[in-house]
Amino acid sequence: MKHLLFLTLIMFCTVTIKAQNTFFPTKEGTVLIYKSFDKKDKLLSEVKYTIKKVNISGNDLDITYHCESLDNKEKLVFEEDITIHQSRDMLYLDMGNFINKAVFQQDGEIPAEVEVKGNNMQIPLNPQPGQSLPDAGIEMSMKMGFVNMRVAAEITNRKVESIEDVTVAAGNFNCYKFTGNINSVALGIKVKASSAEWYAKGIGTIKTESYDKNGKLESHMELVSIGN
Repeated sequence: MKHLLFLTLIMFCTVTIKAQNTFFPTKEGTVLIYKSFDKKDKLLSEVKYTIKKVNISGNDLDITYHCESLDNKEKLVFEEDITIHQSRDMLYLDMGNFINKAVFQQDGEIPAEVEVKGNNMQIPLNPQPGQSLPDAGIEMSMKMGFVNMRVAAEITNRKVESIEDVTVAAGNFNCYKFTGNINSVALGIKVKASSAEWYAKGIGTIKTESYDKNGKLESHMELVSIGN
């Protein structure tokens, strides 16, 4: 049940727009592949992101990705298009990307009856170690017959922790480390956890780690390849 949430994480890479660096790739056709593992390094899932469209207007930037979520046998579980927005010196990430929407899927699509509430996650273009970041949250709910289905997540105490060198299957990268606390609920089950995420300018998300309420590693994800 814990893996119903946070299976889809969007990538952040780099482009120069009016002398500002952002965390998004801007070349259409760019493909980033990630694999997730449990605490014993057993493969859980794979996520593939392909850039479909890039739209630049002044200081604003919109990147549309096609996201494909696969299980540990490379079977497609869910796919959708995701658009990420940049305005001036801030990136805005739809928190819906932090929920496994496949739980609401019917005939390959998310029903219109699904109600979504929440706010965007903010990520500064030039993060500084020690910097605190705004909280973010999302709730998705739908009534299915006599059952009210609800999945929600809130990320608090967000912080730019440090700058570190990280090695993953895709290579070696200099990264910004972000941390936060996660309160989630899926089908009535509440989970408290925390996370650490490493982002490299020019590439995006490099690695993420999820910990239980006692600080023990539960799962981790890493970038395994970058291509066109």
